[in-house]
Amino acid sequence: MIDEVECMVPDMNGIMRGKIIPREDFIRVIEDGIRLPEFLFFQAVTGDTADESTVVNPLDRDIRAVPDIATLRLVPWYDEPTAQVICDCYFMDGRPVDFAPRQVLRRVLERYAALGLKPVVAPELEFYLVARNDDPDLPLAVPKGLSGRRESGRQAYGIEHANDYDHVVNLIYDYCERSRIEIATMAHEAGPAQLEMNFRHGDPIERADQTFLFKRTARLAARRHDMVATFMAMPHQDMPGSATHIHQSVIETSGGRNIFANADGSDSDALLHYIGGLQTYVPAAMSLFCPNVNAYRRIRLESDAPINVHWGQDNRTCGLRVPDSPPEARRVENRVIGADSNPYLATAATLACGLLGLEEQRMPEPAVTVDAHKLGVSLPWHIHEALSVLEQCAPLRDILGERFVDAFIDVKRLEWQLYNKVISSWEREYLLLNV
Repeated sequence: MIDEVECMVPDMNGIMRGKIIPREDFIRVIEDGIRLPEFLFFQAVTGDTADESTVVNPLDRDIRAVPDIATLRLVPWYDEPTAQVICDCYFMDGRPVDFAPRQVLRRVLERYAALGLKPVVAPELEFYLVARNDDPDLPLAVPKGLSGRRESGRQAYGIEHANDYDHVVNLIYDYCERSRIEIATMAHEAGPAQLEMNFRHGDPIERADQTFLFKRTARLAARRHDMVATFMAMPHQDMPGSATHIHQSVIETSGGRNIFANADGSDSDALLHYIGGLQTYVPAAMSLFCPNVNAYRRIRLESDAPINVHWGQDNRTCGLRVPDSPPEARRVENRVIGADSNPYLATAATLACGLLGLEEQRMPEPAVTVDAHKLGVSLPWHIHEALSVLEQCAPLRDILGERFVDAFIDVKRLEWQLYNKVISSWEREYLLLNV
């Protein structure tokens, strides 16, 4: 029998916030929810609060976090029986909290539903295992695997190299199975001790929920083996970054037909319009895909990560890839997104970009058949630039919600200010005596 329930909501960074309550109290609050302060959505990744935001209520009022019982799951690593549940947030007058990330995604899906459409997504999430390190000034180290050695080099898709971390991966799979997180395949990525977990195709909110829960699951499994699982977009210098690739298709609500393919199996105009929307609006949504200063270290000329929004048929050098697939599985893969992104906001943003393309019937540029890295950078170089572009993008502000966009920007600008106070080791190394 469950003793406690962790009632949680994702904040702007996808950090779990909430309360842990006894079983008897949880039963009493299932309908009305628990009270949480509104300011939790205005907390930076450091824990500091964007007090100057014009969106947050200055009275620091409460909101209601109502459990979504469909998300109730076991927490598999506790000795005492414990459950976890994701909550939807409401103001005291019953209105949904419009700047809550889960509500932002639901808002986008409601706009699809009004057109008789339903998106289907499948995230692919990359992350590194690193050795425990209590000093943030020291570079992260590769952990020892079952072989007793530290992996070196770039061993993408290496089976034996993945096997070296079987003890961690098997525990992740065990935890995921017991908590209903649907992982399909796993592969070793190009970095040392870098792994990728692929989620099954499904409902966007369900897949965002599972990605949200998976990050903690992987961290706890790694901790059991004295390692750290990190979803930083760029944890190692001169090594590949970590991404969240989101495969996305759109089906008709009535009948389930994939609108990206014609009856003869060819690409439809709807697919081209969707890609046109991604090409037009992904640069403006970049701060939602790459929400931290570290994420922009991944977007660089010498990186394997995409640096622009060109598209191509099964071309992994493009930011937007259309994999070879049968008509019923025709889809677009957004490869721009960082592993550090909030899964609710990244999913909402990529679906919003595509929907704008459908509504505006935007046509994309011609498909690229060469290495897209040779075609230059067309994405923002830094979070500060990305926030300014998002702030000025009226269509994205409309579809995601004006107050959400302002609240998100307030939190991220606070983080930029805090980051900008830090003097780096590079500055001390090269400026102390040379200028």
